[in-house]
Amino acid sequence: MDCSVPGFPVHHQLLEPAQTHVHRYTSSKQHIQACAGIWWDMANLGCEALRSQDGESFLYFAYGSNLLTERIHLRNPSAVFYSVARLQDFKLDFGNPQGKTSETWHGGIATIFESPGDEVWGVVWKMNKSNLSSLDKQEGVKSGMYVPIEVTVSTQEGKEITCRSYQMTNYESVPPSPQYKKVICMGAKENGLPLEYQKKLNAIEPNDYKGKVSEEIEDIIKKGEAKTH
Repeated sequence: MDCSVPGFPVHHQLLEPAQTHVHRYTSSKQHIQACAGIWWDMANLGCEALRSQDGESFLYFAYGSNLLTERIHLRNPSAVFYSVARLQDFKLDFGNPQGKTSETWHGGIATIFESPGDEVWGVVWKMNKSNLSSLDKQEGVKSGMYVPIEVTVSTQEGKEITCRSYQMTNYESVPPSPQYKKVICMGAKENGLPLEYQKKLNAIEPNDYKGKVSEEIEDIIKKGEAKTH
């Protein structure tokens, strides 16, 4: 079976079966499902994409709310900063997965899509494999909100790293809430993403949501503010 999916470059492959088409792609769902299982088996056999040399951890590239330490530690306490990194030929976007507004964030949430010449900066976290299921749960993998993908990113020193990341499926582009934007910008500042990229994040126009978010989210925002101001 040819497992090269049209529209998906070598450095960007699904790691688990997709339930719906990825936004802006028209690949056959059956083809993706069949091949994703093969990629996932390869990863579990020791593929560098997911495992570090100790075999008990994996590398995860975060570009959204999980840029902020307090946010990722809510569900994934094993996450340890590994590196700032760049994903080339992709672009950051925000949207409602499956057309449904996030009850947590009250606006669009982050995703990425292929865009030649653009770049997405983020943080590579080293995580224990025991948190793989909690990370998938946070990203809504079971419900089809996001699919795990394999991406190759470059550190500021030029080293290439293959990581797990996530891409939203079947979404409509909408702006993030002020709170969601704030968490992303704080995470970018906390971890020292390039200043020009931070300026781009700060320039994002949020929606006009003026209500509250959960106490849990308010708490991480307060902790983030204390660290980044």
